[in-house]
Amino acid sequence: MSILEELKWRGLVADCTDETELTKKISAPITLYCGFDPTADSLHVGNLVPLLALRRFQLLGHFPIAVAGGATGSIGDPSGKTQERQLLTKEILDRNIASVKVQLAKLLDFETKKNPARLVDNASWTQNISYLDFLRDIGKHFSVNQMVAKESVRARMEDREVGISYTEFSYMLLQAFDFMVLARDQNCELQIGGSDQWGNITAGIDLCRKKLGKTVFGLTLPLITNADGTKFGKTEAGAIWLDPKRTSVYKFYQFWINTDDRDVIRYLKFFTFLSREEIESLEKQHTENPGARIAHKALAKEVCHLIHGDNATVGVMLASDVLFGGSVEKISEEDFNEIAGEVPTKEIEKSKLDGAGIPLVELLVHAGLCQSKGQARKDIEGGGVNINNVREASATRSVTSNDLLFGKHILLRKGKKNYVVVTARRNGAA
Repeated sequence: MSILEELKWRGLVADCTDETELTKKISAPITLYCGFDPTADSLHVGNLVPLLALRRFQLLGHFPIAVAGGATGSIGDPSGKTQERQLLTKEILDRNIASVKVQLAKLLDFETKKNPARLVDNASWTQNISYLDFLRDIGKHFSVNQMVAKESVRARMEDREVGISYTEFSYMLLQAFDFMVLARDQNCELQIGGSDQWGNITAGIDLCRKKLGKTVFGLTLPLITNADGTKFGKTEAGAIWLDPKRTSVYKFYQFWINTDDRDVIRYLKFFTFLSREEIESLEKQHTENPGARIAHKALAKEVCHLIHGDNATVGVMLASDVLFGGSVEKISEEDFNEIAGEVPTKEIEKSKLDGAGIPLVELLVHAGLCQSKGQARKDIEGGGVNINNVREASATRSVTSNDLLFGKHILLRKGKKNYVVVTARRNGAA
C-alpha cells in the first residue's frame, strides 16, 4: 500500500487537498512537517496520532520535520479551545522544547543517514522579523473575511463570553508563515495535523502560492474521540502524559488495557505499527472471545514499548499480571513499587512480623480488608484470601518476616480485586 492507502485503511485521513496530485507527489520521497506547541514539558497521548503519522511517512522514505512552536507556542492556537491559553515565557517554552525533544527521539529517527528527521523551532525564523515587516510582507496576503470564516476563529467569535483576542486571531498568520518558510528553505511540500488544523493549514497553502508561486499540500488526521463520545486521552485524573514522571508507566499501560471494547481495534490501527494482517487476526480473536482481552493486551504492549522501551514494558506487564493474580516470583522490586503506588498501602512495625509473627486474621483487619477477626476467618476459610498471590486456607496462619517481598512488603488480596500492600517499617520509618 502507498502511504495514503495505509492511512486510509487505518482511518487516519480526515481531509486532504488535491488527493490525486498528492498521490502522484508522494510516489517519490518528499519533505513534510507537523507542528506542535510546547505548552507543557511533555507530550501526551493526544499528540501521538500526527507524530506517529510522521513516523509512518519516514518509514516509507520521506523526510519528516517536527516543528516546535517556540513562536506560535508563545501566542496560543485557538483551534478547538473554548478559553484563551495561558501565555508562556520564552524560558518555559525553551525548557519544554528540550524535554519534548527527548520524547520525539523515541518516535522519529534523527540518526539515520537515509532520511533523518529534523526538529526545528519556528522562533528561529520569526524572532528577528519586526511587527511592521510581518504585516507588510505576510499580513497583506490575508483577507480578514476569509480568516473570520475559518471554523477555529468563527466558533470563538460566536462565543460572546469568551470571544477571541487579537493575539490568538493572529495565530493563523504565524502558522502559515511557518509553512512558507519551510517550503522556501527546506522544500517542504506537505503539512499534516489534526482536523482542527485545517484552517491553519489551508492558510499556509494559500500563502505559499501567493508568495512563492509554489503548490504545496495539506493532510489532516481525525481528532480521536472514544466510543462513548468522551475526549480521547483524558481520565478523571487528567491527561495521560508520555513522561513517566507525570504518568507512571503502570498507569500508562493500564490506560490502554482499559480501552473500551468498541475502540480497541480502531486504536490498534491508530497507535501501533502492527500490520494489517496482524490487526485483522487480533480483531478476529477479539470478536470470538472479547473476555480474553487479547487485543487490549496487544495494544497496551505495543504503545508502551514504543514510548517506554523494552525493559519498562516487560516490567509493567509483570506488574499488571500480578494485580490479576499472577505470580510475584519474577517481578523486580522496581516493578513491584509500581504496584505499591497504585493500590492502598498500610504500614506495620517490622518487629510485629519477627519471630512468630502476627496472626493473618489480625493483619487483615489492620490492613482494612476485613472489619473483624471473625469476618477474616470466614474469608480465609472460604478461599478468598491470598498472601503474595498465593491462596491461604488456614485461619490459624501467622504472617512473619519470611513472607516479606524484598524484605519490605506483603501483598494481601481478598477476592479478585481488593489489594493492600503492607509495608514493614523499622523504628518509625519504612
